[in-house]
Amino acid sequence: MRYFATRLFHIIAGKYGQLVLRFRAGLVVATHLALIIAAHLTAFVLRFEGDIQPPFDLMIWRYVPLVLLIYWGGLWVYGIQRGLWRYVGLHDLVRIFWASLTSSAVFYATVHLLLGRTEYPRSIIILTGLLSGLYIAGIRLAVRWFREWLQIVAPTARRILIVGAGHAGELLARDMLSDPSFNSRPIGFIDDDPVKRKMKIHGIPVFGTIEEIKAVANRLEAHEIIVALPSASTATKQRILASSEGCTAPIKILPNMKQLLGDPVSLQQVRPMSLEDLLQREPIQTDRQELHPLLEGKTVLVTGAGGSIGSELCRQIASYRPESLVLFERYENSLHALLLELRAAFPAVGVLPVIGDVTVPERVAEVFRQTSPDLVFHAAAHKHVPLMELNPKEAVRNNVLGTRVVAEAALVAGVDRFVLISTDKAVNPTSVMGVTKRIAEQVIRGFNHRGRTKYSVVRFGNVLGSNGSVVPLFTEQIRKGGPITVTDPEIKRFFMTIPEAVQLVLQASVLGQGGEVFVLDMGEQIKIVDLARNMIVLSGLVPGKDIEIVFTGLRPGEKLYEELFDESEQVESTAHEKINRAVGALPSADFEQWLDQLEVNLLQWSEDELFLQLRQRVPSFTPTMPQRVS
Repeated sequence: MRYFATRLFHIIAGKYGQLVLRFRAGLVVATHLALIIAAHLTAFVLRFEGDIQPPFDLMIWRYVPLVLLIYWGGLWVYGIQRGLWRYVGLHDLVRIFWASLTSSAVFYATVHLLLGRTEYPRSIIILTGLLSGLYIAGIRLAVRWFREWLQIVAPTARRILIVGAGHAGELLARDMLSDPSFNSRPIGFIDDDPVKRKMKIHGIPVFGTIEEIKAVANRLEAHEIIVALPSASTATKQRILASSEGCTAPIKILPNMKQLLGDPVSLQQVRPMSLEDLLQREPIQTDRQELHPLLEGKTVLVTGAGGSIGSELCRQIASYRPESLVLFERYENSLHALLLELRAAFPAVGVLPVIGDVTVPERVAEVFRQTSPDLVFHAAAHKHVPLMELNPKEAVRNNVLGTRVVAEAALVAGVDRFVLISTDKAVNPTSVMGVTKRIAEQVIRGFNHRGRTKYSVVRFGNVLGSNGSVVPLFTEQIRKGGPITVTDPEIKRFFMTIPEAVQLVLQASVLGQGGEVFVLDMGEQIKIVDLARNMIVLSGLVPGKDIEIVFTGLRPGEKLYEELFDESEQVESTAHEKINRAVGALPSADFEQWLDQLEVNLLQWSEDELFLQLRQRVPSFTPTMPQRVS
């Protein structure tokens, strides 16, 4: 029956829809007037129990014009005629109530007080007001129900299971029911609240807890699962994903409350759940007001501008309207792409692309002389652990000597602030990349107090989605049908998003007074195998069934887990609750002499000699010894 009703509705709408829209205003007025007359007549029938005797039978029709005038006037004053019936809500019903009450009061004052017609029954005035409000509200609710009824049974509609039977879930379901263009049908709610269990919202039942998502989704043949919990913790999101494992329906999510602020909950805001939603800590937030005076109207130079961190640094810096943004990058393709993006997004910012190598002192010095930067963010580095194990001399040349070159140029140019991008792999390093970044930290700390420049270091963990991270690798492996390769079932890493990493870097530039190593409070480490399983589930596939996970063994230089602080470092808090300071010993007095020796002898030393030098400088360095190519 419902199917045929739907077909009939669409046929009629297709044939007469345009005609109805053309005369909509007139039809609305005529319908309201008819309902007012119906309320007036019904009031007399109820008052006299159907037996209306003279003179009241004549009174019915004598007062119809006055009833229409006053009650229609009340509807007009409250704007009832302008509301769309299909979207009627509590606010509309309240306005209808007040319009009816006001109209009844005005009618009473007109008839009894102004005209002196005291024979007109007061009960009929009350009944007319109540019934007119009931009829006008009722027809709106009937229209809304009918449209929702038609939408629910649409044969092509996607079947949506909503996780969260709160305010956001209710608004989401209402949005689907009221707008056929979404072609979506809410089939049920999932909620942990036992009070809501077996209840209905808009006729849609509330089923079991989060742990029952898979069973409910499979039983109801859900096409999608939407998480409508804008304030949900990371732990709750993890529970939802774990409970959905093995369910073929993809999982989507509403943005968090800060992203929703000022915007109504809508199906249009739903997006696929991402790894960023599953980080085991709350995202870091920076104070933009503090950053404005630091960056606005200044000249900022970013090395490694084309990389994952460097490019995001440039995007966020550009939003603070610097006078000039210098993009220092070795690779022309990534530099060109970033240049086009920034000039399109920030036309008021002077963006200067510079091709150069941080290991060439003459080129770096020339760029600093020409641009005179106020701030420098040094993000240029070789960071691929296995590759640097095979090319240790190149890692030393770029990460250590290149850092020294840029720091020296900043000192000569009188740069105000200098921030080095470092890594958690610099703590108790087992890889060439890690030990070179640790020495780079020493280089920067050694430059502090040699001039007016304030040198700081920012140390953080793995960045989701950056070049060389496991996320792009796993994504490609899933696309090809697997398997996903994980080095060890126990390997763990700290993770953060690229925007978070950049926010930390920018905040450090505010906090830094010179010589500090800033570290983000990154919460708990995440197992890489759990990351792989989450990515498989987020793709709508089943781990171990659709996509296999294969363990390949630790790679050269790879650690089972990372650390954020060395044993020799003291941890201090800062003005930012999510940023700590690592306080350790300054480089020894012979450090500069050692760097000079390193620069002169790098190409002549054997790998064994080089590693001996690195271990003498960083005693906590415990390298692996694979076959290498220098």
